[in-house]
Amino acid sequence: MSLILVSLPALVLIAAAPIPAATAHNPGGAADQTDVPIPEAIRAMLDAAIASGNDTDVATIVKYARTADPLSGDAVSAIAQAWRTDRDRQHTDRVREARFVDLWTGKAELGGFLTTGTSDTKGLTGALSATREGILWRQKFHAQIDYQESLGITTREHFLASYEPNYKLDERAYVYGAFSYESDRTLGFYDRYSGSVGLGYSAIKKPAMSLDIELGPGYRDTGFTDDTRQSSIAVRGTLDFKWHPLSGVTVSQAASAYVQRFDSTLGGTTALAAKLIGPLSGQVSYNIQYESEPPAGSSGTNTTTRAGLVYSF
Repeated sequence: MSLILVSLPALVLIAAAPIPAATAHNPGGAADQTDVPIPEAIRAMLDAAIASGNDTDVATIVKYARTADPLSGDAVSAIAQAWRTDRDRQHTDRVREARFVDLWTGKAELGGFLTTGTSDTKGLTGALSATREGILWRQKFHAQIDYQESLGITTREHFLASYEPNYKLDERAYVYGAFSYESDRTLGFYDRYSGSVGLGYSAIKKPAMSLDIELGPGYRDTGFTDDTRQSSIAVRGTLDFKWHPLSGVTVSQAASAYVQRFDSTLGGTTALAAKLIGPLSGQVSYNIQYESEPPAGSSGTNTTTRAGLVYSF
């Protein structure tokens, strides 16, 4: 940001008085503009923006450099474009040469509590999420466990594991496959296997905000705690929203729905995370899950509030 603020008065001075010029040098190999002189002040700011690797800063310098010195505007733009092309090529080569175990990013969350005395309660929550971005494929993995015990009685026992590959059709649209296993006796089922294929679309794709929407047919097989079992075709829909209102702060909202003939499921998680130090963040979240037809004696709605530390990798 400081680079952009300093550039504006400097460019006004450039436009008002002659400035020694430097010959354009194109790091990406484009030769069309290499003989056009670029004022040294503009070139210094462009080099600093490129060195920072911030595309927004580079675009700002290109925009105002064209106003300050129209004659070198095309040369400045050509150097910036050559830098972007070279950066993208290096990234593509790195992804192509990477092994499957490389390029994973994600986060691990851990929280818990213990009370003694009048009440004897203990609980544990943990989650692991990982994503691998390839050229054509995106891989997503998620695992989660919630356990709570009060006075020796288990009041919450939830396990979830899911895997979702995405095949990218373009920068926003993709085809997904989603497979998951879940167990939650509180909600009335011992095990649930789900599968779905469909289309996904990144409706918002910005550095500070993103929104992914998915919709497609699915199939679920559920073993309930009353010893009955149901299998049914379903419709699956999800929404994944992330927003960074401030540096180091993330607000997220994930919602999902499995609508079917028998027991349909609606769920959502709202979370707020704030960076503490290095890769560590503190996070609080609220989850709600609704089952339309739970077995007798089981609750149809379950809510979970979590607080813990998150390690990003």
